[in-house]
Amino acid sequence: MERSRTRLVSKTIVEKILSEHSGLDAYAGDIVVANIDAALVQDGTGPLAVQQLQKLGMEQAANPERTILFIDHAAPSPRKELSNAHKILRDFAAKTGAILSDVDEGVCHQRMVEDYMNPGEVLIGADSHTCTAGALGAFATGMGSTDVAIGIASGKTWLRVPETIKVYVTGEFKKGVYPKDLMLHFIGMIGADGATYQSIEFCGPTIDAMDMSGRFTLANMAVEAGAKAGLFKTDETTKKYLEERGRGDKWREIAPDADATYERVVEIDVTDLEPTISCPHTVDNTKTISEVIGTKVDQVFIGTCTNGRIEDLRIAAQILAGKSRNPNTRLLVCPASKEVYLQAIEEGILAKLASAGAAIINPGCGACVGVHGGILGDGEVCLATQNRNFQGRMGNTEAFIYLSSPAVAAATALEGVIADPRKYL
Repeated sequence: MERSRTRLVSKTIVEKILSEHSGLDAYAGDIVVANIDAALVQDGTGPLAVQQLQKLGMEQAANPERTILFIDHAAPSPRKELSNAHKILRDFAAKTGAILSDVDEGVCHQRMVEDYMNPGEVLIGADSHTCTAGALGAFATGMGSTDVAIGIASGKTWLRVPETIKVYVTGEFKKGVYPKDLMLHFIGMIGADGATYQSIEFCGPTIDAMDMSGRFTLANMAVEAGAKAGLFKTDETTKKYLEERGRGDKWREIAPDADATYERVVEIDVTDLEPTISCPHTVDNTKTISEVIGTKVDQVFIGTCTNGRIEDLRIAAQILAGKSRNPNTRLLVCPASKEVYLQAIEEGILAKLASAGAAIINPGCGACVGVHGGILGDGEVCLATQNRNFQGRMGNTEAFIYLSSPAVAAATALEGVIADPRKYL
């Protein structure tokens, strides 16, 4: 959308953050060189980043205490080749002072919001779901390994300031319907490329009432609509989360100007929203639960950076406690981080899930990305709480992946077919 070049136009959240970090009066469409506050790589993308720096003679970290190297995609390593890749990250951490998040600690995106990210900051990551931290009012975005490598070494990155789509959400979720259903519904509305290289601002009374776990789910999947980032204004919910994490002093108000200019506004009322499913092989191939109910499922997977938080495991345990999974359907549960894992032990959640027949997996990304810990057989169907279901995502191009909320996943594990969770709640 054309703006006056007199630069008197009010700003969206992304325009404010990138203006602050570049020292420019930046608006959508501008190219900026921005200071970065934090950077991440993981064991799938990190070795290439380190090797690129070595080739350039730039094996360094400008901000080592905010440069985090995650070993989470193959954690622990299932093959010697991956073990050697891990060594590259371990050596770089030892040489530069960068932080190593090892095989026991969990998924990079969950750990970044637990321990590192704050409102108004800029995060770049060599993983597309880096946008998860946008729920804290940060500009967080995924990039290629080489771009992140240069950002690690220099403390800066260049960006085109994205246009912003405003998503205004109203209404109250009914029993058995969750933010994951909202996000799948939204992606189905605009398409998997409907927000390509744009920022999404989530707002409205439904968002204001949403807990941080739900906001993380929405931000995490912004990239599944093609977005560069998914952002939220900060509020008392953000402040409370940071205080609980020991970072209360990092809270600050982050909000768009009231008359900011948006590429477009999408309004969604969740009042009549039903449990929503993404069907093979694209995230925007969405259907309501009534359209897919009864579909046979061989494996259910609950976890990942999208829905592996304690709130998600509580929902699953509520449905599965005292019951047993269908004998013909495997159930895998993967907490998103060590902290979530330990809390789920303390609350008795893992005991309930294991008693229901779940296999509890070490925190990590292995099953989701098809490296290890849950690879599907030919023709098998998996219903998962993750963020992607493209062909081959879970390690087999001959398999089929459906995406859902943890509630739908738990109900499906009980029945062996895609099931409506509302009767169990």
